Parts: sequence; structure tokens; C-alpha cells
Amino acid sequence: MATNIFDLCTNPVTGETFKAVSLTPYAFTMQWTVQSGRHVPFEHLHVYQDEIFYVKKGEIKVLVEGKEHIAREGQRVIITKGKKHAAFNNGEDELNTWVEYRPPLDQHRLYQCYNGLINDGCLDKNGAVSMPMMCYMLKKMKCKAMARPTSIPAPLFKLTLNLFYLMGTMKGWDKLYEKYTQ
Repeated sequence: MATNIFDLCTNPVTGETFKAVSLTPYAFTMQWTVQSGRHVPFEHLHVYQDEIFYVKKGEIKVLVEGKEHIAREGQRVIITKGKKHAAFNNGEDELNTWVEYRPPLDQHRLYQCYNGLINDGCLDKNGAVSMPMMCYMLKKMKCKAMARPTSIPAPLFKLTLNLFYLMGTMKGWDKLYEKYTQ
């Protein structure tokens, strides 16, 4: 049975939670909570989507192209497609945001795999999802909504996806992909 992205998914290491709120032809929206001192693990960009953080509780700091943006309860930060960014819980308390991706593309499928890997405990000691497994999933689904790390040049990232796809094919990760998405 497919991973239900409308069910709460909690990372047991970081305490981060993910829960889809809505999926329309216009946007995919999810609730994201982050503990104090935590952040998105790497600077990245979305090639085909805008990303909007709506702060419900707490304070977020988003670095967009190196410029700092702070938003508090009731405020938002908009990151247009192609802009390098990273998000941080900038407060002492838990950060509760709604994150919207426009257009939705295949963001729901990406989160089926991401949440599935969390639920199955495919995490490193810091709570990051297995990068080889996630890269396999992204390549398998021909993901258009993927966030590309900015620390890796695009051609090298593409090569990495291909290598992890080959590795995952040999290890039988297609069974996990089917478990998460069908």
C-alpha cells in the first residue's frame, strides 16, 4: 500500500514532521515542523517550482541567494524557481510552517518516497534520509519536482543519480519504490 502523505510522518532522529495539507492542480502544500536549532540539511534550488514558507508558529530564517529573510507567525517567504536557498528554525521554540510548491508537478510522489524512507528507518545517524536510496527514487520516477543541491554541479548531480539508480536496481530497491507509490 502506498505511503499516505496526508498521514503525519515524524523523523525519529530530528523530530521534524511532514504532513500533506492539500494537492491541487495549482499547488502541493504540506505542514513542516522543525525543532529549535534544526534546518534543511543543504542549500538547494528548485528548477521548475516556486517554494513558499507560511509561518504558523515560530520564526524561520531563509537564505535566498545569500540574502537573509526572516519571517514570523503570519508572515511568509517566497523563493522563486531557480534561486539557491536554505531554511532554518531561527527561534527557541518549534517552527511550524506550511510549505507550498507551485506548480505541484510530482511533489506528492517525491514525498511518498521521502516519508516512506523515514518510516522504514532508512536514515543516517543525523536523521538524513539515505541519499543513495532517495537518489534512486528520484531517478526511477523521473522526478521533475526534485531539489538539486547547489554544492554539486548539475552534471555531477545527474551522474550521481544515474550511479545510485544502477546501484538501487542491483539491490532491488524497486520493491521499495512500489511499496511507497502503488
